[in-house]
Amino acid sequence: MKHLLTTFALACLGLTALAQNSTSPNGKITIATADNGLKVCYQEQVVLNIPAIGFEGASTLSQLEFVRDVNDDYTMLAGKRLHATNAAKEYQASLGENTRIVVRLYNDGVAFRYELSGLNGCKAPKELTTFLIPEGTKRWMQNWCDSNEELFPLATTYKAAPNRRHYEKNADGYAIHWAYPALLEPAEGIFALISEANIERRQSASTIYNEGELYRVTPSENEVSLTGDWHTPWRVAIIGNLADVVASTLITDVSEPCQIEDTSWIQPGVVSWIYWAYNHGSNDYNIICKYVDMAATLHLPYVLIDAEWDEMMDGKTIEDAVAYAKSKNIKPIIWYNSSVGWIDGAPTPKFRLNKPEDREKEFAWCEKIGVAGVKIDFFSGESQMNMDFCLDLLESASKHHLLVNFHGAAVPRGWQRTWPNLLSTEGVYGAEWYNNVPTFTKAAARHNATLPFTRNVIGPMDYTPCAFSDSQHPHITSNAHELALTVLYESGLQHLADKPESYFAQPQEVQQFFGQLPTIWDETRLVSGYPGESVVIARRHGDTWYVAGINGRDEAQTLKTDLSFIGETKSIQLYADEAGKPWVITNPASLPSEIMCQPRGGFVLVIK
Repeated sequence: MKHLLTTFALACLGLTALAQNSTSPNGKITIATADNGLKVCYQEQVVLNIPAIGFEGASTLSQLEFVRDVNDDYTMLAGKRLHATNAAKEYQASLGENTRIVVRLYNDGVAFRYELSGLNGCKAPKELTTFLIPEGTKRWMQNWCDSNEELFPLATTYKAAPNRRHYEKNADGYAIHWAYPALLEPAEGIFALISEANIERRQSASTIYNEGELYRVTPSENEVSLTGDWHTPWRVAIIGNLADVVASTLITDVSEPCQIEDTSWIQPGVVSWIYWAYNHGSNDYNIICKYVDMAATLHLPYVLIDAEWDEMMDGKTIEDAVAYAKSKNIKPIIWYNSSVGWIDGAPTPKFRLNKPEDREKEFAWCEKIGVAGVKIDFFSGESQMNMDFCLDLLESASKHHLLVNFHGAAVPRGWQRTWPNLLSTEGVYGAEWYNNVPTFTKAAARHNATLPFTRNVIGPMDYTPCAFSDSQHPHITSNAHELALTVLYESGLQHLADKPESYFAQPQEVQQFFGQLPTIWDETRLVSGYPGESVVIARRHGDTWYVAGINGRDEAQTLKTDLSFIGETKSIQLYADEAGKPWVITNPASLPSEIMCQPRGGFVLVIK
């Protein structure tokens, strides 16, 4: 490894000499052309080797030239940081006639896209972008499936069977199809998170296919006839230490600005959710009322009425359920089948949003009766048609003041900035899987400690956390571990998965916690951790800090909690676990420098 790092360092010194000005604003990240490809260095170590770029017929790369400084301050309505800064140095190079690459170097990564001009009714050309991931490189990558619901196991080789038999594999039985994001550790303590951002109309999203060590960006189906100017989405790599990765806003930095003029109606919040404990509970008016009452008792602003509300029993209707929620000052969100993915045998309501005129009628009706948002489920892949459909839904929903939660969907690619009514997206192997398979029970703790470094970095994540009871399959994480997930996982709509009785059985301090839990954060910091092992994250809301940590191991471990950046405190409340006790709730006199966590345990600190 030492020899390898030395070779990397020497390579970077040479590359820097070739392109001295191709640097990030702070000078830590450099990029240079190399044999019609790109190499990205962080502190003089090669962290990203991109041996092929461009398109078939347009891959001859000229020297990168500086174009401009990008400097754009913007405000988010939800996310890991309300105020963000899009600050980069932008370069470009020719790839052939009418084709160029635009590269932005940030202090926390690199983004590039291809721009084409003078198109005359052609299809998008075949992209060649390829990442070299050498054998031995630590990586956390999920097998692709159309719902983006898979685990991120640690691996050091491409020679691994897919997680499920029907996933794509080569003749040797190795997995070959991968989803975003992909986390790499090319050198000890240095990480690169590969993803994609700013999907616009006329564009498909992409996934990754590999042949051995070569991982090629592969756009999904796009049948649009392209005329005039066109560009790809941004190919993004967040680069630095783990704290840099967790705190990065690079995905939204390169995305289009907000398209909604009046955003005052967009209000993130915590949601009571029916499905996890009652699979068909949303067709039962009495169960809906239980969850409305739960939201009212715990002081939650929202209730989600899930699938099959159009088949409500006992002579009741969705209008009755919405009226009951409104009578308790709870804002209802209702579920729809997208009707582009799982259709046959799938839950209803179906085919209400696909045609523009039907979608307009349905969203107008939602607004009229007092529905606050929609959860839209069962999309199918990253095709241009699906991407355009998602954008149509977001735009239409915004006209009728409807919040949106995409489920069974592609992972976030920056739309939360452009259409901030999109407050959450599933695209994650979450607590719902306790309903589906027995394997999640043992996998959950390690998986939970991986998501803050992978999936949740790129955008809001509807994991549906904090279940104290068991669903169809048991969980073996501690109560404090479950509570910590509500802070660790960023989502503008944070859905509480468990049944009302389970929350009401918890200590009063825990019940009060839910009513005060923010879903808007002014600041996010990684305190300590490593993917799959543990994670401690601090998030600030106003003058209050929430610090949450979980143990991903099956044995107890001490988590580091250096919180010196917080300064003076007035009060501290600690929610923790201890062997044989469901809760240990205390008020420490000072900020702890470390906290002992039980196997698969966790903690939350609320600091004012």
